[in-house]
Amino acid sequence: MAEAEVTVGRTLVRKERSLWEESMIRLLRNKVAVVSGAFLIVLVLVAVFANVVAPYDFAEQDLLANNAIPKWMLFLMPENAENYARFSDKFPLGADHLGRDLLSRTIYGARVSLAVAFVAASVSLLVGTIYGMISGYVGGRVDDVMMRIVDFLYAFPFLVVVILLQTYFKALARRGGQEGLGSFLINLNNEMGGLLFLFIAIGLINWIGMARIARGQVLSYKQKEFIEAARAIGASDTRIIFRHLLPSVLGPLIVAETMAIPGYIFTEAFLSFIGLGVDPPTPSWGIMISEAVQGLRTYPIQTLVPAVALSLTTLAFNFLGDGLRDAFDPRLKQ
Repeated sequence: MAEAEVTVGRTLVRKERSLWEESMIRLLRNKVAVVSGAFLIVLVLVAVFANVVAPYDFAEQDLLANNAIPKWMLFLMPENAENYARFSDKFPLGADHLGRDLLSRTIYGARVSLAVAFVAASVSLLVGTIYGMISGYVGGRVDDVMMRIVDFLYAFPFLVVVILLQTYFKALARRGGQEGLGSFLINLNNEMGGLLFLFIAIGLINWIGMARIARGQVLSYKQKEFIEAARAIGASDTRIIFRHLLPSVLGPLIVAETMAIPGYIFTEAFLSFIGLGVDPPTPSWGIMISEAVQGLRTYPIQTLVPAVALSLTTLAFNFLGDGLRDAFDPRLKQ
């Protein structure tokens, strides 16, 4: 473990850094990961305060300025754009086919993508970690049964299952007439713009991979000396799992979940693109791309703006995940 020299009076004392401190130092040395993390922090703040940052409401329309573009973006348009394009400086990045501000809808769309990313990651991390740790720690027949359940779920194509779930939820919401819990969930989903059923569909499957990783980590740690010492002094299984094992395995699990977040974002964008994501007029980068792709050759800007936002966000999560993996990998410790 790395040491830092500290002078106390006339005595030279070596102060050891913890593993977390060493990991953070290695992470901060990775400039690409730091920049990506800063970008994501700014994006989260923009999404949280979208109603303050965005110039317009995401549903506000100006039908007299539909498909309008600012003149400074003319270089991104086809060569003959001056013959048909409507120029207006009212919207910084132009307007869509319904006269809605692209910048505002992109900003509000960040809420959907980040919400799906963080909720799916949190559910996957929580459920998968608990399930995998219990399976790996208990072992024996319990482990066999629990992991056969995971193997059974792995047999289903993830994307197909999510599409089927979303199709069912959408049909359920359109049919209406539900009572009790069903009515409550449908009303809550409508208030959230279709996000609730999207959370459920994605969250039901994503914990499987995390459970396998958690189980593998626990199997490698549960025979270590500090676990044997905890058993020797009479520590309960619950205390050993959550007090001793969890802090040891949490680092790799967080890294793995961070690197899985781009997949959640792309899944939401794909579902919205095919009409199984959030409900219009709630903005989503996938919906914006789907609506703009019809006029891709004529107004490429309408596709370019959300596509760039989607690409930058997923790249930032990828770079941050790579940085976290390098920082928490004990084999890279100097």
